[in-house]
Amino acid sequence: MARIQIIDRADMNAEQARVYDAAKQTSGIVGGPYYAYIRLPKVFEACQNLRSSLAAGPLSPREQQIAHLAIARHWNSKYPWFAQVRRSLSVGIDRAVIDAINARERTCFVVASEILANKGLNDASYASAEKTMGLESLVSLVALTGSFSMTCMTAGTFGIDPPAENPIPLAS
Repeated sequence: MARIQIIDRADMNAEQARVYDAAKQTSGIVGGPYYAYIRLPKVFEACQNLRSSLAAGPLSPREQQIAHLAIARHWNSKYPWFAQVRRSLSVGIDRAVIDAINARERTCFVVASEILANKGLNDASYASAEKTMGLESLVSLVALTGSFSMTCMTAGTFGIDPPAENPIPLAS
């Protein structure tokens, strides 16, 4: 059960309604941690813009999903896990693929996991990631790891759970 009351669209103030409506018309993403962010419309809007910018960056949709799954798993965050499994399935990733992903995708998993576990990358991991992905993609991956960590922490802190029809629940 959510710790935070979900504000109905009809009960939003003008600024909340403006950013909510804009998000609904563009990305369509207004649930999950955005239930918390709507209380701070500038943060809600900034998160939408950051998510959109990272989605349009140099990482492929599959690479982004591999990183998202590693991050959601690290934070044990149920709603982001639900949302990212659904998205991962839509871009062609199934549960068995994680063991046989290509070099860039494996690098996304390794880098995101190491950053989360160790609060950074050791020199060897950094050099390997830069060689495999290039500096621009590595910068994007680090930014995505931080951004999506915020999403997972928000959902976890405020107890925002996935809907009951969650196809692949996050194992405890």
